[in-house]
Amino acid sequence: MKTSFIKSILCICLLLLPLWSQAQSGVAWETLGDKQQKILKRFENTWQDMDPERQSRLERGAQRWLEMTPEQRQRAKQRLQRWRSLSDEQRQWIRERFQRFRNLPADEREQLRTMYKRFAQLPQEKREQIFERWKNMSPEERNAVRNKLSRMTPQQRRQFRDRWKKLSPAERRAMRERFMRRHAK
Repeated sequence: MKTSFIKSILCICLLLLPLWSQAQSGVAWETLGDKQQKILKRFENTWQDMDPERQSRLERGAQRWLEMTPEQRQRAKQRLQRWRSLSDEQRQWIRERFQRFRNLPADEREQLRTMYKRFAQLPQEKREQIFERWKNMSPEERNAVRNKLSRMTPQQRRQFRDRWKKLSPAERRAMRERFMRRHAK
């Protein structure tokens, strides 16, 4: 019994050895497919000097690119172009925000994704109204809103959202004004 368990563990280790070896040594240029090599052509001369982890990321990225539809590729190019047009400070800010997002508990990340999807499904006009309202707030007002929301539990946010939906536009406006008077100092 004990011998068969040890043999099983040894077999598993032997099966995983090639994966571990590849992770340690990276991806050999020659093992890339022709289409991957074409996509990664600009890295060919520096490939062997590259960090194995970066090689793996580039290989996976090239494979994802090959699996994309032309429309998906066009959107990816546009996103990359937008990214490249950002200043170093803007990119750093985005990286930090992304890291903060990744450090959130899974349920909070999911809640944010859900809220974003709901926002994205709003008509363009409504999204612009919300954005304008946010843009017109002073930094103090924005911070007051952020602080208030960050102190709420998910259950409190749900309760607030449910109450908010039942208010008329005039009641919402009055509530916003009271909130701002109370929290923006």
